[in-house]
Amino acid sequence: MLVAGEASGDLHGAALCRALRELDPRCRLFGMGGARMAAEGMDVLIDVTAKAVTGGSEAFGHVPRLYRAYRELRAVLESADRPSVLVLIDFPEFNLRLARAARRVGVPVVYFIPPQVWAWRGWRVKTIRQVVSLVLAVFPFEAPLYRRAGVPVEFVGHPLLDQLHAVPTREVARRRLGIADRTAVVALLPGSRRQEIVRMLPAMRDAAAEIASAAPGTRFVLGLAPTIERALVARHLAGGPAVDIVENQTHDVIRAADLALVTSGTVTLEAALLGTPMVVCYRLSLASELMVRLLIRVPWVSLANLTLGRAVVPELYRHTMMKARLAREALRLLTDAGARETQRAAFGELAGQLGEPGVAMRAARLVLAQAGAA
Repeated sequence: MLVAGEASGDLHGAALCRALRELDPRCRLFGMGGARMAAEGMDVLIDVTAKAVTGGSEAFGHVPRLYRAYRELRAVLESADRPSVLVLIDFPEFNLRLARAARRVGVPVVYFIPPQVWAWRGWRVKTIRQVVSLVLAVFPFEAPLYRRAGVPVEFVGHPLLDQLHAVPTREVARRRLGIADRTAVVALLPGSRRQEIVRMLPAMRDAAAEIASAAPGTRFVLGLAPTIERALVARHLAGGPAVDIVENQTHDVIRAADLALVTSGTVTLEAALLGTPMVVCYRLSLASELMVRLLIRVPWVSLANLTLGRAVVPELYRHTMMKARLAREALRLLTDAGARETQRAAFGELAGQLGEPGVAMRAARLVLAQAGAA
């Protein structure tokens, strides 16, 4: 049984499903995920990926739906048809509860892309030690942390290394998107959740308008997540400059861009690995922002800065993320080649820190070993 609750988890889960089937074509895959995992042969019992949320107060309205999903999966774990192993992919609020249910009935639990206990909610490591059989760490600094806490752990590398292996060059990406070589391009990457679009895209649209005024001829391209309706994006772009909305080519959009305006999340790591300078921004409700400020243990939120251990990309949040600040940071990077190169040079350090391609296959072997030991 595999369990993913967000678009990024569905993406990485799909690669893991593919590797599992390649190693053992007879294994049955089922659980919670999205269209990508289904396409790789998983029997999707529940799909919540299109409605995933983040933050504290934002999540309350989705609790009944998630509780129903939890009860359905728990029932499977407690049935005669229980799996040989439960694989959890990110989504910690939900998945740690499910891990407890699995542990009670003797099903081993493998956590792929584990909770970021090094960033916040460090007490979760105690729960993980009690209910998780093996953590598959995706950042190199996670392995010693879990090991010190007495949690079995293996560093497999970050799954993005597999996902980005076949991304085209900048020139090829621009040809695919119909963009001339000398055209300045700003990518808009507002997120994969509806609430992110509603909160972030108007600010990006207004910043794009200022950029277009200060740098005529700049082209704006939005990478549309598969979980977001095109009509929602078009509605929140209304009144701004022309923006090309591109579906199913987000990596091409990132590679083709001179600069990206990015909603914080996994995409910040994608942009960094692809060498695209960026400005990171995010807006939470006031209640969620206060909660984060109380709980967070690190000075940055974007994965690019966290992984590098220093402030490489600008991070603009709620009170500071006024449209003037976002546009100003974007124009600084667009007009200052040295500032862009400083970011790119730092990004060059990332790939070596995150392991080697072949992450899904390494993870799949460890999952099957746990299933065989059950």
